[in-house]
Amino acid sequence: MRWYKRGAIAALVAIVTAFGGYAMNTTAHAQASSDFGPGLVTINVGIRYSKFSISTLHVREGTVVRFLVHNADPIHHEFIVGDASVHLRHELGTEATHPPVPGEVSIAPEDVGETFYDFDTAGKFLFACHLPGHFAYGMKGWVIVDG
Repeated sequence: MRWYKRGAIAALVAIVTAFGGYAMNTTAHAQASSDFGPGLVTINVGIRYSKFSISTLHVREGTVVRFLVHNADPIHHEFIVGDASVHLRHELGTEATHPPVPGEVSIAPEDVGETFYDFDTAGKFLFACHLPGHFAYGMKGWVIVDG
C-alpha cells in the first residue's frame, strides 16, 4: 500500500475516533441525570469554584464508568467514589495524592484526572473531595445504581 493511502486511512480513523469519542462524552456530560450503561460509559465531571458540575448520576448495574474530572480551579482537588468504608478512610487519612486506584484520583489545578469505577451492584455511592474543608463546602454527589 502506498504511503499516501496509509496516511489517508490513518487520518480517517483518527477523525472517526475523535468525533465518536466527542459525541459520547458530550452526551454523557449533558444528560448526567439519565440512566447510563450497562457497559463502558465516559462521564465528564467539571470542577469550578470548588463545586462538581454534577450532583447525581444514574447508571445501570454492570456499568463501568470512566470519570474524566476537569479541574478548572487554581487549587488541587480529588475525586473519590466508593462505599462508606472508602470515604471514612479518606476522611481520616492524610494522603496528599492518590495512586491509580479504581475510583480515586488527584487532580492538579487546571488539569484533567481519570479514574474508572465498576458499578456492579445496585445502590447509592458517594463521590467527594476530602481535601481539608472541601467536603464541608459541598464537594460531594451521588451515583445511583439501578438494578
